[in-house]
Amino acid sequence: MSARNTSLVHLERDGCYLMLHRIRRKVDENRDKWVGVGGKFEAGESPEDCALREVREETGLVMHSWSYRGVVTFVSDEWGTEYMHLFHSTDFSGELRDCDEGVLEWVDKKRLLTLPIWEGDKIFLRLLDEDIPFFSLKLCYTGERLTQAVLNGKALPLS
Repeated sequence: MSARNTSLVHLERDGCYLMLHRIRRKVDENRDKWVGVGGKFEAGESPEDCALREVREETGLVMHSWSYRGVVTFVSDEWGTEYMHLFHSTDFSGELRDCDEGVLEWVDKKRLLTLPIWEGDKIFLRLLDEDIPFFSLKLCYTGERLTQAVLNGKALPLS
């Protein structure tokens, strides 16, 4: 199985992130989890191209400016390897629309950590909140259990 490239965007407004509760597809590695907006690269797309397209397709919103915050390498015994390009934006416009992958909701950043999210997402959400400059984060999973986290080449303790 070859590695795939994806982009993930955290749109922020009034202390909340626009999150997608992935409940509509039966076969979905993110089933029942809360995730940012994003998806797989299409042929010829850059990380930015993918982020802009996915935000528009999934939400109806258009990003005007953004920060490219990092690359997260996911290694999973079930889903293979994914290189996720992480973006953050507070500059967007448009009308929010329904998403065929789940339910979109503005979630207070403090409440987000109490919802069903991937354990490794808590790490990059903290890095976003702390305004850490561009980073490389490797997250290894066995099933849904985070078994290793490495930030900029240094292992992180797991809780």
